[in-house]
Amino acid sequence: MENRIAKAFAKKQRNLLNVYLTAGYPTLDATVPLIEALVSSGADLIEIGMPFSDPLADGPVIQASSTAALLNGMNLWVLFAQLKDIRQRVPETPILLMGYLNPVMQFGMENFCREAAAAGVDGLILPDLPLVEYEEEYQDLFRRYNLRPVFLITPQTSTERIRRIDALTESFLYLVSGPGTTGGGTAQDPTKQEAYFERIAAMNLRNPRLIGFGIGDKASFERACRYAEGAIIGSAFIKALESKEDAPAAAREFVESVLN
Repeated sequence: MENRIAKAFAKKQRNLLNVYLTAGYPTLDATVPLIEALVSSGADLIEIGMPFSDPLADGPVIQASSTAALLNGMNLWVLFAQLKDIRQRVPETPILLMGYLNPVMQFGMENFCREAAAAGVDGLILPDLPLVEYEEEYQDLFRRYNLRPVFLITPQTSTERIRRIDALTESFLYLVSGPGTTGGGTAQDPTKQEAYFERIAAMNLRNPRLIGFGIGDKASFERACRYAEGAIIGSAFIKALESKEDAPAAAREFVESVLN
């Protein structure tokens, strides 16, 4: 079965850029034009946030975009309808859905996996899905629909759990850069952060790594790429869309500012 994620990492082994956007933000119909703009300007992976009223790991910027998207009328049915032709527009770029279990369970896990697969989604990031529950209840279902889970690793994650996550993963490892929420203003201690990234690198894990949380511009992107295959930008991108009339143009400008 095709693994677009593996292909992306094989094609470009360093400096991969994964950009997070909130589905239905800044306008309900912005999702697909934003994906196209991000890919055409050089993003290597796309992470689509499924808006939820109570997001645990998200900082204020993404929370606000989530609230706006829900008010715009975004929900999973609308999102899957928007994505139905996405593979004709963006054939190769991996697309991941990121969100929380509650709306997925309300939709029905199998229905969700079926619709995601039909839309050409490659992976799922569900931060509140326990590893044990995934392994015992959902692993076969995800495999049946060719969906690859991505699990978060933090500086507090034990070596044993990191090895378990690595064994269960066929995509990439999401390294949370430090404590706090996405885009949060929590100052990270660079020495501690470096030690954490180096500890993970020294484990010789089989999956590639992307660093997220607190990456927002060219300098922080390049710094993260010294310790991993690439990085994930979310809050800074959402901020770049605020009060912009032409969201796709703002998206292209943002990606170019990070990569060029």
